[in-house]
Amino acid sequence: EIAQHAPNDEKRLVDRFHAQNTYAICLDGDEVVGMIAGRCARPFSLAQKLPDLDRHLPPHGKVVEVRLLAVDHRYRKQSVFARLAGVLANHFRVQQGCDLAIISGTVRELPLYGHLGFRPFGPLVGDAQARYQPMFLTLDHYAARAAHLEVVGGRGPTNLMPGPVAIRGGVSVYGGYSP
Repeated sequence: EIAQHAPNDEKRLVDRFHAQNTYAICLDGDEVVGMIAGRCARPFSLAQKLPDLDRHLPPHGKVVEVRLLAVDHRYRKQSVFARLAGVLANHFRVQQGCDLAIISGTVRELPLYGHLGFRPFGPLVGDAQARYQPMFLTLDHYAARAAHLEVVGGRGPTNLMPGPVAIRGGVSVYGGYSP
């Protein structure tokens, strides 16, 4: 949707940080209708676009970079994005001890990111076809504003789909359980 990668013959693109990413996904049946990823390992992809990244950030302990947001257009007016963000925030805030999230927010969706509490910093990055605003969010601020979106609960998978939808065997879904 955002023209930032050249087409290839395989029609497949694997993220260069795939092995380090933690993904939250939303399925409707067998179809992936939403996903988001996060990772704490440096260097962050945003640092390649903004070499003085740390100069722009508020005091923090541990940073998670949120990336690869995709929600099928048919599901964008529902709570899919907010719930995916909540699952990821809970994982990185509670389980990984992160206190700051950074993103490269597409300029087309700045009001959405602002609604969640992200604050812009630094200059726009990217090229004319794919412009991004670097943004940050303290995860304590997010939890105070949007704690209802964080998935918490007991042991086992968490199902965010409306109605009685079963989760297939072999699918692992973070449900906020802490052993």
